[in-house]
Amino acid sequence: MAHGSRDPRAAEATRALARAVEAARPGLSVLPSWLDHTDPGPTEVLRSLASAGCSRAVLVPLLLTAAYHRRVDIPAAVAAARDAGAALTVRLAEVLGPADGTVDPALLAALDRRLAEAEPGRFDALVLAAAGTRDASARASVGRVAAALAARFDVPCRVAYASAAPPAAGAAVARLRAAGARRVAVSAYFLAPGFFHDAVVESSRRAGAVTVAGALTDVPELAELVLRRVDATGS
Repeated sequence: MAHGSRDPRAAEATRALARAVEAARPGLSVLPSWLDHTDPGPTEVLRSLASAGCSRAVLVPLLLTAAYHRRVDIPAAVAAARDAGAALTVRLAEVLGPADGTVDPALLAALDRRLAEAEPGRFDALVLAAAGTRDASARASVGRVAAALAARFDVPCRVAYASAAPPAAGAAVARLRAAGARRVAVSAYFLAPGFFHDAVVESSRRAGAVTVAGALTDVPELAELVLRRVDATGS
């Protein structure tokens, strides 16, 4: 289940990830859904599964932080399906970002792959650019990913946001350059392309970043992470 976007590229990225997860585990039925802007929603999918005779399902939030959508919107969608008579057991998986304070190695590997594909060459500083949230605990989880990337590449890594919280990606790039970094790369903490990722690309390049990575979409490591979240529910 993804957040949803008016940008059609986002929905296609979710469908591509669903196909990648299904291919990684033959025999598993993987159905995409969205909270907003794209159909079907999770309640509709759960009801259709129950009508088809499915007795168990796992709902995996395609979210990188455990903010409002994970705490409120997703449980409400499951409750709505139950209230509508959907007789199946639904287990809720953790979000794809840090769970219990731990950054999954598959997430770091996915970010690493996209950064390598962007071909930055050598870089001496990194910005982790995320969509943004007002939730302090969610921002802290993004910070843990940035710290893990800093350790992975042995360079300073700063967090930036496309909305809701400062600094913007361009400002983070500019600060690193002002502090002496000559080649600043930007890692995109986004599951899908869209308006926010486009804004990160534009502001980062204006500020002198050597490259901006693409959104994670359907990289194999992300499909692996989804399956880890499924397995962790005990289903």
